[in-house]
Amino acid sequence: MIVSPLCRYAPALGFALVLAGSPIAQAQTTLLNVSYDPTRELYQEFNAAFIKHWKEKTGRSISIRQSHGGSSAQARKVIDGLDADVVTLALAFDVDAIADKGLIAKDWQSRLAKNSSPYTSTLAFLVRKGNPKGIKDWDDLIKPGVAVITPNPKTSGVARWNYLAAWGYALIKSGRDETQAKDFIARLYKNVPVLDTGARGSTTTFIERGIGDVLINWENEILLAGKEFGKDKFETIVPPTSILAEPTVSVVDRVVDKRGTRIVAQAYLEYLYSPEGQAIAGKHYYRPSDPNVAAKFASQFPAVHLFTLADIAGDWRRANQAHFGAGGLFDQIYVK
Repeated sequence: MIVSPLCRYAPALGFALVLAGSPIAQAQTTLLNVSYDPTRELYQEFNAAFIKHWKEKTGRSISIRQSHGGSSAQARKVIDGLDADVVTLALAFDVDAIADKGLIAKDWQSRLAKNSSPYTSTLAFLVRKGNPKGIKDWDDLIKPGVAVITPNPKTSGVARWNYLAAWGYALIKSGRDETQAKDFIARLYKNVPVLDTGARGSTTTFIERGIGDVLINWENEILLAGKEFGKDKFETIVPPTSILAEPTVSVVDRVVDKRGTRIVAQAYLEYLYSPEGQAIAGKHYYRPSDPNVAAKFASQFPAVHLFTLADIAGDWRRANQAHFGAGGLFDQIYVK
């Protein structure tokens, strides 16, 4: 059975414990997947599928726990001692931060296909019914009087993707004039009334608290919210140009070796690349990395011209130092 969160948008959901059908024996293996905010529903379904797969393959029962929050905050919890067997985080930089502390091997990104990114995403906008502010693209977010809801890039993975998507849009449009791009970012964040710690918190602020004219968030989060709350209340807008967002996954080497869970933890991540795992990702509005599975879900994803992180900011270490580190560009432009 699956012990689900009480409410999809509850602010604090803690751990969701996913169990096999029979009672847990003392010797039963338990995995902890430390993930970011909007993957709760994805991993509830995926965990149940993997538990069944593992039982059929090995005859062994396992249980899987989930932990969710802002991606960078989740990485900090693992660094501070949370015994995650696997991490499934919003960006490679957060996994690198754990690797820098010796908990994950430095070559982690080469250990699974697609640079350890089993599914991808991009960013989208959610606006109120009728789109009263006429929001269609990134330029509309810097207009006076437009309240933009996006999380804090100091704690949230999607917030960094949001920021870098806006930066990349402005940089490319200006002919790579960084002064103009910086001005664009400063004007955008002047329109941000509140910075939540994570993606799900920003969704709650926009939908349940009724704050803001537009929410920037993961494509899957926006499409799911639009579907769940109905076209009579909200409209989804996917800008024609945005960034390719690549969530990444890894076993936490020090933990799996200590707990003796490496084999099952590795199999768990590899199953994300299986046809079933890829189909579950597509069902939850993540873009599958398997082209055959992606083709089956193509109709639910709008066509977008996607640039990459490398196109506009180098790698994650350079991007973090320039934009999100102490004294970086975000600190320079954001005044509460």
